[in-house]
Amino acid sequence: MNIELRSMGHEVTVCPDGLTAVAALEVNSFDCILVDLDMPGLNGMQVIAKAKELSPDTEAVVLTGKSSLETAVAALRHGAFDYLTKPCKLIELEALLERVAQKRELTNKYRAIKRQLARLEGPPKLVGQSCGMEAVRKLIAKVAPTQSTVLVRGETGTGKELVARALHDQSVRAEQPFVAINCGALPESLIESELFGHRKGAFTGAEEHRVGLFEVANGGTLFLDEIGELPKSLQAKLLRVLESGEIRRVGDNSPTMVDVRIVCATHRDVEEMVDAGDFREDLMFRINTFEIRLPNLRERTEDIPDLARALLLRNWPQLRPADECFTDETTALLQGHCWPGNVRELANVIEHAAILAEAPPIRPEHLPSRFDSRRLRTTLTRFAPAMTLRELEMQAIHQSLERQQGNKSRAAEELGISLKTLYNKLNQEAELDKSA
Repeated sequence: MNIELRSMGHEVTVCPDGLTAVAALEVNSFDCILVDLDMPGLNGMQVIAKAKELSPDTEAVVLTGKSSLETAVAALRHGAFDYLTKPCKLIELEALLERVAQKRELTNKYRAIKRQLARLEGPPKLVGQSCGMEAVRKLIAKVAPTQSTVLVRGETGTGKELVARALHDQSVRAEQPFVAINCGALPESLIESELFGHRKGAFTGAEEHRVGLFEVANGGTLFLDEIGELPKSLQAKLLRVLESGEIRRVGDNSPTMVDVRIVCATHRDVEEMVDAGDFREDLMFRINTFEIRLPNLRERTEDIPDLARALLLRNWPQLRPADECFTDETTALLQGHCWPGNVRELANVIEHAAILAEAPPIRPEHLPSRFDSRRLRTTLTRFAPAMTLRELEMQAIHQSLERQQGNKSRAAEELGISLKTLYNKLNQEAELDKSA
């Protein structure tokens, strides 16, 4: 059959047993594998399962002399493309391989169409024409074509992931995966497996092999959001990956090479964390090859009308360019707010208003209740002593907690920040009060 398949124009790799087949799958990619059910080392079902793990796009065809309904069903359940019994006619095998080729061609066309649609629709854009945002765009354009590691800094909710996506979309890796993970969203016991993957049986509950996000992002970009929350036990492992390009799955003895560009983001002061011993200094230097600072919304209030309209389009896609989206009074209220939750908080406010208004324009009564006396508070602020950004932020947090009767989850949702961020800010305030 080897000779016949080659005569049809196929490239063929012959493996004497299941283990050899798996070894070949680990180093090469194949359009299709032909397996018998009974093979030394690993049987056909095991080889198919391993093939689906190592190369999900590879199709599997079972070719066996043990024909039964049970084995046919089992093969299909294991992900086989089709099932042939021996002896089979060469014309049958040729027709089957032609169907495999047609399926792969359709799959590739579908993916290409998806990429084209994504380009036509465009990625979520960095909205705003302020000086701060123009500076960010220029920095993105400079560093995106390079392979440098980038650290994006900015308060929670400023849009750091949008910067990371823009870096990816303007790079040579744009056609490859963009994978994002929030380092503070997973418990320490799971984040290593999430990043690097694990082998079956590596720990309790590891019932199957798992590919980590570094491998998923291979060839593309991995965005590590809230890098400041990464446990110190994993910082050394991340540093090794950045320096060597090697990852080691949990429970695996041999390393795996990956080609991934890293973009990190944090709202925390990493230098202060280094001084406190909570973050490795060598890792800080490694991730901060190039730095982009994203301005908070208080520093670019002139962008709020454009941002608000863009966010409103998410809720009302039928809006026309000539439609009046907001009354002048509403725009003034939005621009007068201190926005501790930044663009994320603005998005929540606009969604709330869109639900109440049902049609444009958005009026002050459509805004959340905390905007009712906005004008009075703005007037009083003119005569109040100057406050730092931290004091303004904490004032907004305490006002929200008061409105929500101490319910921190609802307060965090109202402010457009995560519950963990709210606790961090309250804890920081308590520590400052103690030191005072």
